[in-house]
Amino acid sequence: KMVDPTLAEMGKNLNEAMKMLEDNQRKVEEENEKKYARKDIPGPLQGSGQDMVSILQLVQNLMHGEEEEETSQSYRLQNVGEQGHMALLGHSLAAYISVLDRERLRKLTTRILSDTTLWLCRLFRYENGSAYYHEDDREGLLKICRLVIHTRYEDYTIEGFNVLYTKQPVIYISSAARTGLGQALCNQLGLPLSCLCRVPCNTMFGSQHQMDVALLDRVIKDDVESGKLPLLLVANAGTPGAGHTDKLGRLKELCEQYNMWLHVEGVNLATLALGYVSSSVLAATKCDSMTLTLGSWLGLPAVPAVTLYRHEDPSLSLAAGLTSSQPVEKLRALPLWLSLQYLGHDGIVERIKHASQLSQRLLENLKNLDFIKTSVEDELSSPVVVFKFFQEYSNRDQTSHAAQASTIQHPIISNERHIYDTFNQWLGEQLAQLVPASGVDVVELEDEGTCVRFSPLMTSAVLGTEIQDIDQLVDCLKMKIPVLTSTLQLREEFEQEVRRTVGLLYIEDLGWPGLGVVRYNYHSDEKNDDKQEKELEKINTELLKKLNELESDLTFSLGPEFGGQKNCVYIGMVTEDLDVSELVETIAATGREIEENSRLLENMTEVVRKGIQEAQLQLQKANEERLLEEGLLRQIPVVGSVLNWFSPFQASPKGRTFNLTAGSLESTESMYVSKAQGTGTTPPPTPTSSLAKQRLPGQKAFKRSLRSSDGFSETSSISHCDDLEKMDQRPPTLSPGQEQEPSETEKAEEQKEVAQAKTDTEDTHSDKLPPDGTKAEEQGSQR
Repeated sequence: KMVDPTLAEMGKNLNEAMKMLEDNQRKVEEENEKKYARKDIPGPLQGSGQDMVSILQLVQNLMHGEEEEETSQSYRLQNVGEQGHMALLGHSLAAYISVLDRERLRKLTTRILSDTTLWLCRLFRYENGSAYYHEDDREGLLKICRLVIHTRYEDYTIEGFNVLYTKQPVIYISSAARTGLGQALCNQLGLPLSCLCRVPCNTMFGSQHQMDVALLDRVIKDDVESGKLPLLLVANAGTPGAGHTDKLGRLKELCEQYNMWLHVEGVNLATLALGYVSSSVLAATKCDSMTLTLGSWLGLPAVPAVTLYRHEDPSLSLAAGLTSSQPVEKLRALPLWLSLQYLGHDGIVERIKHASQLSQRLLENLKNLDFIKTSVEDELSSPVVVFKFFQEYSNRDQTSHAAQASTIQHPIISNERHIYDTFNQWLGEQLAQLVPASGVDVVELEDEGTCVRFSPLMTSAVLGTEIQDIDQLVDCLKMKIPVLTSTLQLREEFEQEVRRTVGLLYIEDLGWPGLGVVRYNYHSDEKNDDKQEKELEKINTELLKKLNELESDLTFSLGPEFGGQKNCVYIGMVTEDLDVSELVETIAATGREIEENSRLLENMTEVVRKGIQEAQLQLQKANEERLLEEGLLRQIPVVGSVLNWFSPFQASPKGRTFNLTAGSLESTESMYVSKAQGTGTTPPPTPTSSLAKQRLPGQKAFKRSLRSSDGFSETSSISHCDDLEKMDQRPPTLSPGQEQEPSETEKAEEQKEVAQAKTDTEDTHSDKLPPDGTKAEEQGSQR
């Protein structure tokens, strides 16, 4: 078709115009997108992505960080080992295998799951069992509870929680179980806390950490009579705290009597893989289910925990979540499948056996140590060793203790357990810091209190603990025991010395692992509490600084960061050669010195303030007198300059000086006469401590030179005599504004000088100003 050239040209121009408009709009959108990316998208996501080296470098920086890592954490990373690499490889292979086609993936996962389950059942003597692999070690018990609910309540799948109204289920758990385990189960199952029953441990016979079977029997009978349904019992083969094993044989009989499910967990289950197993732990093989934590036992990172169980109905296991139809979930067993093959039977047994040998080595050494009390269930095969520092009354002063008990209960005796808990907390922290490869930690037990626990099955495979680490741990313990006994014995003496020393206040802090806590009391007549508190803080802070400057083996601090008393000096652990009296006397003398210096500075500050006010008044008065002397005309700018040029005015100099010692404002006329500044009165001497005890070369402060009582009295008497001599030689202290009385010779010389100069000058110490300018001029002419 023929097109009009005008229309064609118009269409062409329109297309170009639209193209230009669209290009401009596209540029604006691209710029907005760049601004959005720079502003809101995090840095690593900007641009076209990061390379592999940069990403791995970022991961390494996040793992290690710029700050120093704790020793235990860095030690864990160095001891992953090849078996750990196999476990880590399993996670990568699991992700890679998951992309296979469904049929091939099903066959592979079935083989891995069946192999791993068979191996674990054979290793830990649990025949004809099934396995559930889970990341959270409590998840297995949770799924077991669901399985038991489905089994005991036939209509639970259809009616849900409505069937629980007729018969309330009850879950029994030991009071020595993990903290929060029962509450977590009830929360996840949707059950009220009334469904949870905590069974007490033995209080009269047997271990203090074993479940009371007789009491459990009575509780179950009461629940059955009240219409409740006993559902499940959680027992321990190695309690989390002390590593004790419940009477599993009797508990299994009780569960069969009441048709209950028995679940066992604990670190002692690892010993089932050894050739010799104690009868108490061997009974766990008859339980309905058990949870194994192979990662910590064998030093395998990121491997799942395993719950072995026996149940005949696979449909109920599927409903409870113990089995899954998804092949990908079955790949959780792949890290264990690889690691178990790499270690082999001998490698697995060797690691568990090595941990048991470490426990036996430590236990044998602890038996030979005084003041160490152990809490071990089975000394022949227990893999957990729990011990604490404890000093019997027989080793202390029994007579003093009996006298105190007959009159009033002494604070140290009444709070003895709290003090021992504090000391054992300090002991455990010290041992963990000095020997980090040992893996010891502090545990709180209901009956024993604070103890130190060594559980190599949970730590040795990861930390690489060896026999020499145990020997080093024992050596460190031998070094700390004398310090603990000395500090415990000297605490009472320190308290008595502080209480009878004026100016010091003893602070009772049972949570402080050391000699004690003392505060210097600041006495003030003012009623301003805030000011007194600030002054008290200032004095005790300076006292702490002075004490730390002394050459001694003691540690002085402000106390713990949280929970400590304010404005106090905390004294740490001490040795038996500490001279407590000298220490307390030094603290008191140093505090008095700081307080006197502080008051002297306050008095001087007040004197200076008053002197400045007086000087301002005299300057104002001098200005008024100058106006009267010069006249009003001289104050006018132009007229005053002309008048001063024709008739110059000369005013006499009127200076003032402030005497800090006397605290007074004085005239400077004496300086113009003698052309030298007067010294004034002698300033008061700075108070110093009189405890310069003579020590041998290299001997540090607060050390006893003699151990006998005669030595103590002799030392104190010598120190007292030295104090008296220094007090006699010390010049009398003058208060501010008070002058020292001159001697007879000085009086005679002064009278002679006054007689010679009485016609020339006036008294140079007068504080009075000249009454007017005429007398000032006369005095100037006389000079």
